[in-house]
Amino acid sequence: MKYNPLNIIALLLPFLPLACGATTEKPPSRPAVEQINTEIDRSRVNAIVIAAQKVSPAVVSVVVTQTRIVSYDPFDIFGFDDFFQDFFPRHTFRQEIKSMGSGVIVDAKGYIITNAHVVNNATKIKVTLPDNRSFDAEILAVDPDRDLALLKISGDNLPVAPLGNSDQLLIGEWAIAIGNPFGFLIEDAQPTVTVGVISALHRDIRSGRGGAVYTDMIQTDAAINPGNSGGPLVNALGEVIGINTFIFSHAGGSEGVGFARPINEVKRFISEALGETQAEYEKFSTALGLVVADINPVLRRRFGLAHTKGVVVVGVNENSIAEKIGLLPGDVILVFQGKVASSARLLQERLNRLQGSIDLIIDRKGEQLRILYQLR
Repeated sequence: MKYNPLNIIALLLPFLPLACGATTEKPPSRPAVEQINTEIDRSRVNAIVIAAQKVSPAVVSVVVTQTRIVSYDPFDIFGFDDFFQDFFPRHTFRQEIKSMGSGVIVDAKGYIITNAHVVNNATKIKVTLPDNRSFDAEILAVDPDRDLALLKISGDNLPVAPLGNSDQLLIGEWAIAIGNPFGFLIEDAQPTVTVGVISALHRDIRSGRGGAVYTDMIQTDAAINPGNSGGPLVNALGEVIGINTFIFSHAGGSEGVGFARPINEVKRFISEALGETQAEYEKFSTALGLVVADINPVLRRRFGLAHTKGVVVVGVNENSIAEKIGLLPGDVILVFQGKVASSARLLQERLNRLQGSIDLIIDRKGEQLRILYQLR
């Protein structure tokens, strides 16, 4: 049987457009590709990016200059330093040492929060903003117990970081640490951003720094490295929720265990430092007519105290034994009956049980005085 080629072609003609259509599919148009790229760009600008952009302009580097007195004996190399000291006294000279931390501008008037240990023993403080403006800063208030310091700079158009509410924090929510780790190794003033979560709340920690006890701290696994101290811990809304304070580390770097001072505690410190509120403190009255309290920032400012811890006299009743022996408001009680006075409550208990004689050592405006008195 013979087939006519023309008949075969006629039968296949209806299917040719379908076959051609399957093999000649056009590539996506340029607008479709651009739309995909736009969606990717939008997904990159997430809450963390926006929060960092919101706070970073107000994060500053804090460079502290300290002056130390260093002694040097050129004869130490001979091993006869005791002999030569009789003829050639040791040389002393001043040595300037610089250290760096972070801070955050919390008010357009130029108020900056950082850690107390960042500015400890500072003779000069220089603050640099991410826009490369630099200012000399003065210390307005320091609270070593809370490891907080309030600085002041004078400048115009200063960026300000919004403050959140640390009482509303949730374990597991995003935590963003912003600061200047290893600042001397980096030439520009742009802060570094690291991200983690809120690991725990209300932590009480004994730090290796002088054995200090930090209470009610925020724990985070956001990387906090040397130089981050004093910088802000931020939530996903771009609000400062804490001030990065210290880390637990075996090697000196971040190991995912960092701690920050809650921002609500920082707000109270700022209000106290600026005299906007009076910090609450408990007074303890004694049978001797003496009213004492534990030293806090408000009492330090009121009486001009150099001491950061201890017991201070806040009141003396008229015609009392305390008045008779010459105690005055502002006296810091250092030693009572041969033991260090570390707590107003304990001192009250001991004074109320006192019999026989009184033996006090006090500090009055930098001068130590001893008071002895025989009770009748």
